[in-house]
Amino acid sequence: MSESRNIFSGNRKYLYGGIILLFIAMAFVAFDMTGTDDFDSARREVLLRRVGDELLTQSGDSRSRVLPIEKIQENEYQIRFENEITFKPDSLVSVIQRLLVNDPLARDYVVNVLNCGNSSVAYGYAISHNKKDDIIACRGRVQPKGCYMINIKFKPSGINTAANSYFLGILLFLAFAGFFFWKSDRRRSAVLDDQNNSILTFGAVLFNPQEREMVINENTIDLTGTETRLLHIFALSPNQTIARTRLQKEIWEDEGIIVGRSLDMFISKLRKKLEFDPNIKITVIRGKGYKLEVSS
Repeated sequence: MSESRNIFSGNRKYLYGGIILLFIAMAFVAFDMTGTDDFDSARREVLLRRVGDELLTQSGDSRSRVLPIEKIQENEYQIRFENEITFKPDSLVSVIQRLLVNDPLARDYVVNVLNCGNSSVAYGYAISHNKKDDIIACRGRVQPKGCYMINIKFKPSGINTAANSYFLGILLFLAFAGFFFWKSDRRRSAVLDDQNNSILTFGAVLFNPQEREMVINENTIDLTGTETRLLHIFALSPNQTIARTRLQKEIWEDEGIIVGRSLDMFISKLRKKLEFDPNIKITVIRGKGYKLEVSS
């Protein structure tokens, strides 16, 4: 029982390490996807500035500036001008379509031309990757000169959706893994607490690990911390051979130093303290380890 618990404990360390490595790998992929999207977003803003430049030129203005492109919200941008402009809807549609061909993610978008004063829509249309779903009106007309802002809203790209799904997947995975191991640790801690707090009996011995003592034929014998841990391993597996390497690992590994002769010394001390019960002895199993022999 104790050995299987130790195996489980060792495997948990590898499992925790694997989860951490998996999280790091997933985070790198997600950040890489986000980095790609940032580059595409910056490139898109350059294309939109060029849209503004060509519209100014068509309006007969070769001197005034296209103001900085403003990102209103995710996937929505606004083109603004220093001076008033005029435009033909056909030319506006043509310029934007021609330039956004260079944006591989701009397959579906909606364009609204707004009046600066009240943000009312002076003109608008929608483009879809499925051409039959395009919505374009007012062809052949000329819009009067005025202060306009052009809002272009793009359909969320696959990269954005994938990155968001990736982060959501990471959070759900970590939440599930954390809950699973939390429950596992609680169950394991409860079992260990029950074992450590319970009084074990073998032969005439009443062994209380929590109080670090045992009672043999009404004789109370105090134990050191190391003696308690050592006897506890034997008491959980009476009449079974316990490997020497296992005893050394469980008792001294946390201290970082394992001294071979230390085990022999504590075995010798336990033997003397168990002499009050002649039916109990710790024997050496040559080449294997030790056994707590309990005679009936």
